[in-house]
Amino acid sequence: QVQVVESGGGSVQPGVSLRLSCAASGSIRRLDTIGWFRQAPGKQRALVAVITIIGNTNYAESAEGRFTIFRDNSKKTISLQLNSLKPDDTAVYYCNAVAVTTQWRRVEVWGQGTLVIVSS
Repeated sequence: QVQVVESGGGSVQPGVSLRLSCAASGSIRRLDTIGWFRQAPGKQRALVAVITIIGNTNYAESAEGRFTIFRDNSKKTISLQLNSLKPDDTAVYYCNAVAVTTQWRRVEVWGQGTLVIVSS
C-alpha cells in the first residue's frame, strides 16, 4: 500500500505565501512523477504543477512564476510553494503520486486534499 497525505493548507489574505507538503509512505520502492492538482468550487480538478523523478517540472499557466514544486526523494516529500496568492487560487489542493512498490507494482495514488482559501 502507498499513501500520500497533504498538509499546509489554510486561510490567507491575497498576496501572501503558503507552502503545501505531501508526504508519501508505505511500500515504496521508488516515487516517480508527482503532481499537485487543485479543484476550485464548481470547477473540475486541474493540474497545477508536476515534477518528474529527475526533477523536471511543468506548471499550469496560472501557476507559472508564482508557484514552485520541489521534492526530497530521501524523505519522500513533495512540496508546493505558493507565492503571491490570489482569490482565484482558492481550491482544494491534491497530491498525486505515481510510485513503484516494493513488489514492483506501479500504482497511482491521490491524497485527501488540503484546502486553501485566499480572501481579504
